[in-house]
Amino acid sequence: MSNADHALPLQFEGLTVLVLGDVMLDRYVTGEVNRVSPEGPYLVLRAGGARIVLGGAGNVANNIASLGARAILVGGVGDDYFGRDFAAAGVSVPPGIEFRTVRLANRPTTVKTRFMSGGHHLMRLDEEATAPLEPDDARRLLETYEAALPEADVVVLSDYAKGVLCDEVLPEAIALARQAGKLVIADPKREDFAAYRNASVITPNTAEIRIATGVAVSDDESAVRAAERALAASGAAAVLLTRSEKGLTLVSRTTSPLHLPTEARAVADVSGAGDTLVAVFAVLLASGATLETAARIANVAAGLVVAKPGTATVSQAELAAALHRQELLSLDEKILALPEALPLVASWRRAGLRIGFTNGCFDLIHPGHVRLLNKARARCDKLVVGLNTDASVQRLKGPTRPVQSELARATVMASIGAVDLVVLFNEDTPLELITALRPNLLFKGADYREDQVVGRDVVRGYGGAVSLIDLEAGHSTTGIIRRMTT
Repeated sequence: MSNADHALPLQFEGLTVLVLGDVMLDRYVTGEVNRVSPEGPYLVLRAGGARIVLGGAGNVANNIASLGARAILVGGVGDDYFGRDFAAAGVSVPPGIEFRTVRLANRPTTVKTRFMSGGHHLMRLDEEATAPLEPDDARRLLETYEAALPEADVVVLSDYAKGVLCDEVLPEAIALARQAGKLVIADPKREDFAAYRNASVITPNTAEIRIATGVAVSDDESAVRAAERALAASGAAAVLLTRSEKGLTLVSRTTSPLHLPTEARAVADVSGAGDTLVAVFAVLLASGATLETAARIANVAAGLVVAKPGTATVSQAELAAALHRQELLSLDEKILALPEALPLVASWRRAGLRIGFTNGCFDLIHPGHVRLLNKARARCDKLVVGLNTDASVQRLKGPTRPVQSELARATVMASIGAVDLVVLFNEDTPLELITALRPNLLFKGADYREDQVVGRDVVRGYGGAVSLIDLEAGHSTTGIIRRMTT
């Protein structure tokens, strides 16, 4: 994550996100299982407690509110025990959510009851209707939604295929929001993404995009291909594709594709992780963040929520702490010896990431170095820098070099956003490092010819490539030292 991402203030008070979609209730019944029923081969759960929280579109609103923003939630509930009085039914609606309900006479409130023991799911009971809304219900829902639009900074359409975002509602909801000048983020469930035409961003997962586009996502290339087809079908400005353990891919009409690996965490429960992602993404866009920054921070938030059991949220404080911790740890984590670097690079390779490598003494880092590193990073997913140790620099440059110690040089190098890993090497050349790390791309400045690049034959031997990068004129460490000493 770049310094610009971290510089973004996570102050979301005063922002409003309007959420329209399928509101559900997630009910958790917990207890102990000590025996099998004598009536048949099934477990007996002795209930010890129950709680009910908003799910579906309601969980998106939960996450928005937990970040400190305001959520206006528009959705339908049944004229039943749960829908008539949330407080009496024990439904928890956090502060920060304004639930503007539309009572649906001929439909039940959607309730998903999970029976659990010792943290394990035993069974789920779904009480729901999935048919499209009746015309009168659709009209009342749109009226409620339209009345809330002037208060919103961003709109989220949370489609769980329960009938609320039906043909009578979905296109009109998008049209009304766009006429009001609002960004529209659609979390789709339809098999045809043309139903979300003119949404600003759609956020499918790999299963949804495969059904809609016919492209099975197996790597970055197929992810981009599927997203581009989704762009064409929906007319959206961008597609944020969630790829489970492979992370996220953002494809827009104005920038290069962005692939974000999963934030590695112990997974407790993936329930609602997509809702968290969409909510954080929406709030960040409402705050003025770019698509890229919003996607990066949403990816961090999704990594936090999967470590929590049940349908969970991420607070503003948790997200800020995670981003701060990531920033503090990044320098130490980026500087590794070769034995520690090997498993990290191997994990990147298993995730399908393209690994780039460049090397040098980098004694006094100047703008030319930074631009070279940024250009290299733009051509790969992870950039590794091989850095000569002090002893290696002295052998190459003479007894008066380096000007800065290897620790100082490594620390400065690790602080550059384009650099993902720094590995020191004591040899005169990085050949041993290149052979061990097996990068896909080997970068060097264009002041070298390809036949002068150390490691070129090794990299080409396993299918990699050498890339020469044009240098910025007027920048050199030798020149800086000469000016300092004359």
